[in-house]
Amino acid sequence: MPPTPPPTHEPPITYRGTVYPWHCDHMGHMNVMWYVGKFDEATWQLFRLLGLTPARLREAGRGMAAVEQQITYARELMAGATVSIRSTLREVHAKRLVFVHEMVDDEAGHVAARTALVAVHLDTRARRACVLPEDVIAAARALLPTAC
Repeated sequence: MPPTPPPTHEPPITYRGTVYPWHCDHMGHMNVMWYVGKFDEATWQLFRLLGLTPARLREAGRGMAAVEQQITYARELMAGATVSIRSTLREVHAKRLVFVHEMVDDEAGHVAARTALVAVHLDTRARRACVLPEDVIAAARALLPTAC
């Protein structure tokens, strides 16, 4: 059974970290590969909240695959910046999840980047999409934003 999501209207924080000098490119700001890496770490924390842990996936012969990703870079991040990512589920389907990660520069308070992803649940043996477990679908639906 997955852990109960926090009772809040704010999306959960799924990543916190720092921009290190080696994350920066020749122009002095964080290189795009590190944005993707930090978003990927946030994805696995979001999946954990839903009950999709690496151990569970391995034991069941299942996996998750990103089949679509769109990234918007809003503001540059420099070495020393501390960032957090909040994740919001947008759609829950039988075999796929649609979600958004928003990366914020914690000191400045502005959004640095945003990514939208579509992830598909896979049978790793058959190499085909398969239905998400019922408890995962329920946990995902519980994290969908509700109309106020």
